Amino acid sequence: MTIDQLIAALDKVRAGNPLVHNITNVVVTNFTANGLLAVGASPVMAYAKEEVADMAQIAGALVLNMGTLDEEIVRGMLLAGKSANAHQVPVIFDPVGAGATPYRTDTARLIMKQLRVSVLRGNAAEVANVIGEASTIKGVDAAAIEGGTGSQQALAVQAARVLGCVVVVTGKDDVVSDGTISYKISNGTPLLTKVTGTGCLLSSVIGAFAAVEKDLVLASAAALAYYGVAAEEAVKVTGADRPGAFQIEFIDALHRTDGKMLEQAAKFSRIE
Repeated sequence: MTIDQLIAALDKVRAGNPLVHNITNVVVTNFTANGLLAVGASPVMAYAKEEVADMAQIAGALVLNMGTLDEEIVRGMLLAGKSANAHQVPVIFDPVGAGATPYRTDTARLIMKQLRVSVLRGNAAEVANVIGEASTIKGVDAAAIEGGTGSQQALAVQAARVLGCVVVVTGKDDVVSDGTISYKISNGTPLLTKVTGTGCLLSSVIGAFAAVEKDLVLASAAALAYYGVAAEEAVKVTGADRPGAFQIEFIDALHRTDGKMLEQAAKFSRIE
């Protein structure tokens, strides 16, 4: 994977304006929609069981986020996911809070069992709990995984092999793996952890890239690098102690971050 490939993936998003169907949580709906518009994608938030299958089949990607759960939402996710699978639409799944309660953990595993997920994106604790590995979680926030990037990589590889999909484990560094090929991406800022919804938006941005790039490792890595560079650009404007200002500036930075900025600032490497 080269920087030129990352830039080309971003260019495809901007040129293609893919429709990203989000079934996401009530906390982040507005932020996610505005973020996708800034990226260059076209967001739609459709939840009703009467239309989710129809919407999923015309989308470029389907993003499922279980941040705020109830039985109707889960039913809608399964209907949408099965329609996406039937129409070769990539499905990105964000198992928010898996491990926090038995209901969340069981729901995450149910979705992984019943749907063909293309990319699973979560923090270390969430991903570990999806595959039945013990990891502590408080609310929807993960405890730090011991061992740093090496342990993240081992978890991503294991999860990808167990689940049969691309896995993205996010943290101080991000790791993406399909079980054979793994990359580390090291862009971003700690302020991303001080604004609710930045992880959820990232999953949707991965959806935008997956809608236009069939190589899902490349799509995920490009989305991660682009997202992290945009965050670094935003914090240059706001400083590191203004999370409210950062949230607004980050949307602007997603809009203005381009291939030249990626070429100058993207930090990624293949890891063995």
